[in-house]
Amino acid sequence: MKPMRITAVALLAIALLLITAGCTQPSGTTTPVPTAAPLKELRIGYQPSTHQMAAITAISKGWWQEDLARFGVEKVTDKVFPSGPPEMQAMQAGELDVAYVGAAPVLTSLATGLDAKIIAGVNTQGSDLVVRNDLAYTGPASLKGATIATFPVGSIQDTVLRDWLKSNNLTPDKDVFIKGMTPGDAVTAILSGAVDGIFLPTPSPSTVVNQGKGKVVVQSGEMYANHTCCVLVVSGKLIREHPEIVRQIIQTNDRAVVWNQQNLDEAAKIYAAKTGADLADVTSSLAEWDGSWDSDPNVIVSPVLDYAKIQYELGFIKKPLTKEEIFDLSFYQKS
Repeated sequence: MKPMRITAVALLAIALLLITAGCTQPSGTTTPVPTAAPLKELRIGYQPSTHQMAAITAISKGWWQEDLARFGVEKVTDKVFPSGPPEMQAMQAGELDVAYVGAAPVLTSLATGLDAKIIAGVNTQGSDLVVRNDLAYTGPASLKGATIATFPVGSIQDTVLRDWLKSNNLTPDKDVFIKGMTPGDAVTAILSGAVDGIFLPTPSPSTVVNQGKGKVVVQSGEMYANHTCCVLVVSGKLIREHPEIVRQIIQTNDRAVVWNQQNLDEAAKIYAAKTGADLADVTSSLAEWDGSWDSDPNVIVSPVLDYAKIQYELGFIKKPLTKEEIFDLSFYQKS
């Protein structure tokens, strides 16, 4: 009888082990859920504007590579774009993981299916309306009949300019003609007299003023007080598969912002070296602009939702977007 008792106990133990093992598996599955493959390369897009100096400083100092290496990222590549709309086209085509870009083109792309979210702010204000020296500017009405060059339709500068003209009873492309251009082409156009003015982010306005070819008549903060300009956008794929990298992206950006603020002259040299801009123009633009760098996304929600309404009214998007469709605020932690 003793051998029979041992066998029964053994069978009972085996049964209990099988039951316990079965309880550890997710319901309805037989194999572990696979994790996302390590991200080997991070692709960052930006524009040659002092609005996005944090991106440029972090690139030049190797901080992206340094901070992301512990997550398995082996390579960080950067790509420069002349304005927001082509940058968002590249992101929509899957060519970018991260974008420093104006808020308005993000909205246009989100409305047409871009899988991405704004996770942080980058800067507020910081663009200037510059007109030829011989144009007697006395207020918005004095621009009637003028041609203004700015970023292409759907950009933040185009959106703010059109809304400001409308609020001053001027019809865009009827009373004031707007030409979408790259910053380099727009600067060339006013220097040659081909347009009457430009509305561009810094440092382009300083380039014109320092050559004696124009004067700043309105800063963007006067058009729309405390308006959001550039934002930090990441792909939905990066959010879903590598949230730890998304958090680090915000931290690295903040690292660069703090360093820039404490070392402004050196930051200007880094920017000029990376972009080919004239150092005197960069330095003067930083002294004169009405902008500021700030990553807190909570303070930009209202202006960005306002942009969505403006873009809807201008016919750029078919419906105003919701906060949930635009933002993922869960990654930002105020220090």
